[in-house]
Amino acid sequence: MTNGFRCSDDGLDALLGVMPPHIREAFEIHPQREDLIEIILDLGRPPEARSPGKITVLAPHPVERVDIEHVVKRIGAFGKDNRAGIERTLHRISAIRNRVGTVIGLTCRVGRAVRGTVDIVRDVIELERSILLLGRPGVGKTTILREAARVLADDLNKRVVIVDTSNEIAGDGDIPHPGIGRARRMQVSTPSEQHSVMIEAVENHMPEVIVIDEIGTEAEALAARTIAERGVQLIATAHGNALDNLMQNPTLSDLVGGIQAVTLGDDEARRRGTRKTVLERKAPPTFEVLVEIQERDRLAVHHDVAHVVDMSLRGLPLRPELRLRDEDGKVEIRKAPAPAEAQTAQVTELRPAAPKPRLTNRKTMRIFPYAVNRSRLDQAIRICQALVQVVNNVEDADMIVMLKSHERHQPKRLQLALSQGMPLHVLRNNTVTQMTYFLRSIMDQRAPQPEREAAMREVELAVRDVMENQHAVELSPQKTAVRRLQHQFAEGYGLNTESTGSEPQRRVVIYPASGV
Repeated sequence: MTNGFRCSDDGLDALLGVMPPHIREAFEIHPQREDLIEIILDLGRPPEARSPGKITVLAPHPVERVDIEHVVKRIGAFGKDNRAGIERTLHRISAIRNRVGTVIGLTCRVGRAVRGTVDIVRDVIELERSILLLGRPGVGKTTILREAARVLADDLNKRVVIVDTSNEIAGDGDIPHPGIGRARRMQVSTPSEQHSVMIEAVENHMPEVIVIDEIGTEAEALAARTIAERGVQLIATAHGNALDNLMQNPTLSDLVGGIQAVTLGDDEARRRGTRKTVLERKAPPTFEVLVEIQERDRLAVHHDVAHVVDMSLRGLPLRPELRLRDEDGKVEIRKAPAPAEAQTAQVTELRPAAPKPRLTNRKTMRIFPYAVNRSRLDQAIRICQALVQVVNNVEDADMIVMLKSHERHQPKRLQLALSQGMPLHVLRNNTVTQMTYFLRSIMDQRAPQPEREAAMREVELAVRDVMENQHAVELSPQKTAVRRLQHQFAEGYGLNTESTGSEPQRRVVIYPASGV
């Protein structure tokens, strides 16, 4: 395989073995055997082999009913989704039927377990955050999903359960394909029962990770939220190519928090400069990270889905992290682009009367969590009302927090940060109680200032961050009087602000100036 990937036995001979002899013989001389995507058999048309960017006619004679029957007799039974397979392989055979139910066409898709495909997002998977993969059909979502399950089960010793609706992840038959490693597989009798099996997997088998292919119904989206709220890491795919597709899909928008219309008061609408009815995110997203698979070797990663959805609803530009893989298999990570220095200078010149932020010691602790449950950490931060920001890159952190079980197996980037003096705090277990004790000890050590002074120092730093990096910043929850001062300070720079959330967690969000 290219790009340094290693493909396990793809069982192509097993797929060819169910083909009619004249088609099998024609394919033996096919020049792109290793790149074969699928074989198409449609009644009355010549058989075709499809590879990337190329369609090859395998035989001049059209497919006859006897040819289709030859294949159907040699594969597993078709389910209600009109899909079948070949035992102990990853190949998928999908049927096209006429109006009376007779099979008149077959799409015989080649399934391969490819080692190395998950390396482009392996660091994200290791953070124990729930990840949603998006991409068009055939771009490699299921291949990454399968490899992720194997890495989590074999390399990280996680209890992984795959909910395999069409047997596409772990293959046909009762014994799963070795491509999933030690991960366990639960088959689904009919696609309409996938949501029930998802819940059953959590209740009966105590997984740390659940892997799901193709979340497509409201019931499955609700089941995914239920699983995530129980602290289980989810890795799944969904229909759609990008975040916008999900946000506009009423069935699946709950995966990214859901969208609702909110009516503002007159004063709030005037302050925002918007209409009285605006769209806002309804709830915390089920998935914390969203990966758009644009091409097999090109991915866009949104590390904070809640923040990205909020920005999109306000019409602000999205700047995902871009990941590219070259022909040698090396991964290049391009961070979200920052605005040009000239733009930042121009912003400052437009506000000569505004007071400049004081250069103070940062009072907001920036934490990089490794193998720590993100949703529980966020809950602990809310409980403590701590001036703590969770960051996605260790380079941006003031401290690393990790589980004791992962202390001996640290990625190289963490080892480098620790060797350069980065503080480390180790949690015994992944509970809100442990995280709350940790946060309170940090707050005590940092000798907090009175509430108002600390809040104003926070808004000073936030204003500077917004002006320099042109992205929104959400402040810590504050009382009404303190929030009013924060609004006034930020708006003195010409920035946009709003209060969000419900008491006692209501807080100020600062946005870049419109048109800049």
